[in-house]
Amino acid sequence: MSYLNTLVFGIYPYIALVVLFVGTWARYDHGQFTWKAHSSQMLRKKNMVLASVLFHVGILVIFFGHLVGLLTPHFLYEPFMTPGTKQVLAIVVGGIAGVMCLIGGAMLAYRRLTDPRVKASSTFADNMIIIILVVQVALGLLTILPTLGHLDGSTMLKFSAWAQGIFTLQGGVADHIADVHWIYKTHIFLGLTLFVLFPFTRLVHMLSVPVEYFGRKYQVVRKRA
Repeated sequence: MSYLNTLVFGIYPYIALVVLFVGTWARYDHGQFTWKAHSSQMLRKKNMVLASVLFHVGILVIFFGHLVGLLTPHFLYEPFMTPGTKQVLAIVVGGIAGVMCLIGGAMLAYRRLTDPRVKASSTFADNMIIIILVVQVALGLLTILPTLGHLDGSTMLKFSAWAQGIFTLQGGVADHIADVHWIYKTHIFLGLTLFVLFPFTRLVHMLSVPVEYFGRKYQVVRKRA
């Protein structure tokens, strides 16, 4: 079990990160015409806006919450916030964002899998990634249950030590989370797997911010005489 824990949480993170960065760079360099969201809004607009807003707002809050929460060193927030307070804040904010994302994601998944026109234009990767995202968000919400049993922030510190150890190339980082609940481990494993899948799916569109759109010239469209 110790070997499996080291393999999944000590070695697999580096494999996932290498695939993420190298794969994303290679796709941008060699397949820019595939670098898009493949929007299906024109095929069916019913409930699309509501589902999309709920999903995207929720997932952005979750993403940056994890990024800041896991990678911010303890000493930076220690003067004004205890680990327990940080953990409660993560439960409240993450819980609200998670419910929004789960509802929106479930609506988008249902639409993509049941609407004939959307289904016909969807690829296997499109269907797979939305289902995995919904499952991942559901797992994230389930982690709230064991977290409520220890609100002292000890679990939050373990995950922070693990994540920061990965990015600072420390040894033995898998030991930090060796004894945590299996729901946490499943959530982390699926999150790392999303890193592996990222370069090969529509998720790459999240790296494209249309900054030039705000400064482009107006387009004048005239009808033919």
